[in-house]
Amino acid sequence: MPKSRIRKKADFTPPPTKQAANVKLTSHSWVAPVMLSLFLIGLAWIVVFYVTDGYLPITSLGNWNIVVGFGFIAGGFGVSTQWR
Repeated sequence: MPKSRIRKKADFTPPPTKQAANVKLTSHSWVAPVMLSLFLIGLAWIVVFYVTDGYLPITSLGNWNIVVGFGFIAGGFGVSTQWR
């Protein structure tokens, strides 16, 4: 039986190394203070509503004061997406 030919394989050449790009990961200076203040305002709004049995911060809103407090907190989370 005849012997099969041996195929010559090409030498392996590794892919060229990629140069690391310098990425500037700095956020604006206003992001952290605004984020924290929105969190704290929302928390304070809800706490004041519960402590005063609904008389403060705005009596006419009633239980919607909770939604306003969570709105401030959600705004804080929205601003936090800009933080790097």
